[in-house]
Amino acid sequence: IDQIGAKDLPRLAEHDCLWIRETTNIDHHTYRFALRAEQEGMPVIDDPASIRRCTNKVYLAEVVGAAGLAQPRTRVVASMKDLEAVEAELGYPVVLKIPDGSFSRGVKKADDRPSLTSLMRAMLEESDLILAQEFMYTSFDWRVGVLDGEPLFVSQYQMAKKHWQIVRHRDGRPAQEGGFRTIAIADTPEEVVKTGVAAAGLIGRGLYGVDLKQNENGVFVIEVNDNPNLVHGVEDAAEKDALWQRLAGWFLHRLR
Repeated sequence: IDQIGAKDLPRLAEHDCLWIRETTNIDHHTYRFALRAEQEGMPVIDDPASIRRCTNKVYLAEVVGAAGLAQPRTRVVASMKDLEAVEAELGYPVVLKIPDGSFSRGVKKADDRPSLTSLMRAMLEESDLILAQEFMYTSFDWRVGVLDGEPLFVSQYQMAKKHWQIVRHRDGRPAQEGGFRTIAIADTPEEVVKTGVAAAGLIGRGLYGVDLKQNENGVFVIEVNDNPNLVHGVEDAAEKDALWQRLAGWFLHRLR
């Protein structure tokens, strides 16, 4: 195994496969590496199509809805003219997301019309489209890791202290994260696992982390992430070595 960096694209073809362990985006060297690996016929996680799909929250909302999977009520916002429709359809609080945000960045909550007006105006200056979703509070998010269409791990990511997200970002201060609990796949509610696998299947056959919320009304898809966290002692706490063996097997199978 050879760890390479952003400047090593010219020698990528010296390797047999590529596993990207950096937050991806279209306008980023991670996407250029994924494209080159695909062109070279190398097994790659994350593949270019998965990066394109997962970094576009508008696309994700549309494809999840078209598949009939439950998600929070959602509206695509293109201009300030959509403000009254957002209020009427989603009510308050309402969550606003930029299409390519990650790690809770680019996700804001409006509690009333003044905050909605301010946030919409600011976000639309940065993006042609934003996503508005009904607010659905839970004390934790389910994270279902999926590899090649099968569940890989299940964790619960708890909300940061006195916050509504699992990561709390504050200007000039370190990010604050909530706790976690990792559960054996066999001990996870069947609906949670099935929903996670189904949502990942809409994106591809690579490695994904599907975020879900569960309440008395069922299990809801929040988003599908490429490049999910895989931290020793966290996501592998229940499945242990089997997680890493399956990941290695994904690459080995494609090298034969």
